[in-house]
Amino acid sequence: MYKALVIGTSFGGLEALKATLPLFPKDFPLAIIAVLHIGDNPNDSFIRYLNEICELKVKEAEEKEKITAGTIYFAPPNYHLLVESDETFALSTDSKVHHSRPSIDVLFETAAWCYKNKLIGLVLSGLNEDGAFGLHQINEMGGICIVEDPENAIARIMPSAAFKIANPQFIIPLHQISEKIIELVNSQD
Repeated sequence: MYKALVIGTSFGGLEALKATLPLFPKDFPLAIIAVLHIGDNPNDSFIRYLNEICELKVKEAEEKEKITAGTIYFAPPNYHLLVESDETFALSTDSKVHHSRPSIDVLFETAAWCYKNKLIGLVLSGLNEDGAFGLHQINEMGGICIVEDPENAIARIMPSAAFKIANPQFIIPLHQISEKIIELVNSQD
């Protein structure tokens, strides 16, 4: 039974998230945890906008917060977001990874250790290789790995790196990703 979906994206990510997140139904049984590279910029307005167009609740993750299904969490600006073994969040100001804090790899690796084969990882558009090694870790721990088709991505570097390093089970055009994830989740019932 899948418990969480982790998403990583940077350049082109706002558009990719607007195209995928609103398609998840209000009874979606997984927590969705996302890292979007936005530097030090606050993500309040984007979270407010997503709350208007998504059926799921969208919020910024908080220290020691219990991760619950049916919620979309975003890493706060300038903090690494980690998933603890008790399925709570931890925030860290450790050094940047791939010039980024929050780092997709940090989220993906800690989520992989927590959820193992109950995790789905998704890498979307972006301009660096953050997320590729974390997605590989998800694969190693028995999770499902999905990469946006680099040919159609706004920025191809991130999905291309994830494709090369993580050996994902699925490479899918953006407009089909949410449907595939819902299909995977429903097929386990």
